[in-house]
Amino acid sequence: MSHSRTSLFVAVALVAGTTGSAFLVGQAGAATSSIPCTVDYKVQSQWDTGFTAAVTITNNTAAKSSWSVKWSYAGNQKVTNAWNTKLSQSGADVTAANESYNGPLASGGSVSFGFNGSYSGTNSVPATFTLDGVACNVDNGGGTGGGTGGGTGGGDTGSRADNPYTGAKVYVNPEWSAKAAAEPGGSRIANQPTAVWLDRIAAINGVDSGMGLRAHLDEALKQKGSGDLVVQLVIYDLPGRDCAALASNGELGPNDLDKYKSQYIDPIASILSDPKYAGLRVATVIEPDSLPNLVTNAGGTPTTTDACVTMKSNGNYEKGVGYALDKLGAIPNVYNYIDAAHHGWLGWDSNLDPAVQEFHKVATSNGASVNDVAGFIVNTANYSPTTEPYLKVTDTVNGQTVRQSKWVDWNQYVDEQSFAQALRSKLVASGFDSGIGMLIDTSRNGWGGTARPTGPGAPTTVDGYVDSGRVDRRIHAGNWCNQSGAGIGERPTAAPAAGIDAYVWVKPPGESDGNSAAVPNDEGKGFDRMCDPTYGGNARNGNNPTGALPNSPLAGHWFSAQFQQLIQNAYPPLS
Repeated sequence: MSHSRTSLFVAVALVAGTTGSAFLVGQAGAATSSIPCTVDYKVQSQWDTGFTAAVTITNNTAAKSSWSVKWSYAGNQKVTNAWNTKLSQSGADVTAANESYNGPLASGGSVSFGFNGSYSGTNSVPATFTLDGVACNVDNGGGTGGGTGGGTGGGDTGSRADNPYTGAKVYVNPEWSAKAAAEPGGSRIANQPTAVWLDRIAAINGVDSGMGLRAHLDEALKQKGSGDLVVQLVIYDLPGRDCAALASNGELGPNDLDKYKSQYIDPIASILSDPKYAGLRVATVIEPDSLPNLVTNAGGTPTTTDACVTMKSNGNYEKGVGYALDKLGAIPNVYNYIDAAHHGWLGWDSNLDPAVQEFHKVATSNGASVNDVAGFIVNTANYSPTTEPYLKVTDTVNGQTVRQSKWVDWNQYVDEQSFAQALRSKLVASGFDSGIGMLIDTSRNGWGGTARPTGPGAPTTVDGYVDSGRVDRRIHAGNWCNQSGAGIGERPTAAPAAGIDAYVWVKPPGESDGNSAAVPNDEGKGFDRMCDPTYGGNARNGNNPTGALPNSPLAGHWFSAQFQQLIQNAYPPLS
């Protein structure tokens, strides 16, 4: 994949520090020793009377315990509010100093902050910057460190991997690993890498004495050794989260966008920006289910919910995802993967084409750029098979296409890999980088065990052929909660197929999808009847039984019975 950034950068940009986080713009040959500091001032968005800007400072001198950067405006710009800095303004002169939590600035280290401002007329870029009184972006010979705008930058190191998983280990979460190892037979998969879910603000610092984000990153540095290592984080706390699934509702109300930005995304970005972690590769899964819900469940369809209508009308899913892409995409070693549901949700062109339009819209607004997107992920926490070995969407029975079967239901795809590859082509055609890659969550889509077919179905009727030959044994492809009969899928693998960056285990096997009965809790999680094995279904699963396992705990909590089933039905089988 190619991850050069081409959005407008309205200041000069930056050369490599000792962290290895190089900002290659303008005169790329400028040496860190001759430029004491660099300032990247980026206007992220601008409208008639205001703008949002982000500033990244890189210190190329001795380490600092605090910092203060200054500039002056040529026009009438006024800063209205700021984050990650104590910012003051006197006339045209602006001073931005560190907060209590981001004062230390290592030699070669960087720190970022942002602000909103107002203006009228023109919004000219400041011509000069100082860090603690020393002029930045100027070498010892008096030359500048780069031009104004038009180049790549904004956190792009110029050295992002085409595929972050190639040649890299992937972080094994010790908390999940210990739970897996404690289960009978669990040691066979306890060493597999799984994602860390940041599903509420408290998870950033750790819940119930568990590991927080910094603790995971510190452990990742230990696991990394001298090679490369990918840490997988799920960004999952949007306002009004999961508007079509009560089991995974979140803590933030539909209008809590500012809280999402300042108390969730900003602290995560601040931690990931720490130069200490610059050598890690961080793959983020951005807000599962959110944008697909806007496409299919926010009006004009039988699956519409009032909550999704609200989130579409207030725009806070789009604004939140755009903000996350922009803030996290500005960090040199972060790779953003947007969630793109699964083939059983978006596999019809009438859903997929609008979804591609929605993805592109969100990746080009609210400060985000398509260059903030490393790729997309499908099948997050779902059960759709990676491939259907005995069923192709082009198959026919007695002259009838299998798309007519009740199971396929005119879908254009029958598995995740063909769906992901086709989606990727559509995304590139819509304007995404031609190097984007896809991830497939294979943690629970193996469908092995005694019920797994061993060959194609009998070619009697389309339904008989499909139902006896498909490895996906669900009652309906819309069933998503703690599915009976599911098994561990393909083990995490880098570059397993064309256009696929990796098979990954984003949903940690053994963690529940939702509670099978109402459970009082302080996590904002409701009771979704799709997790109730006695429920007869709704429009989203064709009014079929749910196929959910009984006695399941809250989403994310350990579900031993499900773990045992997943082990038993693993495919490929566990050795």
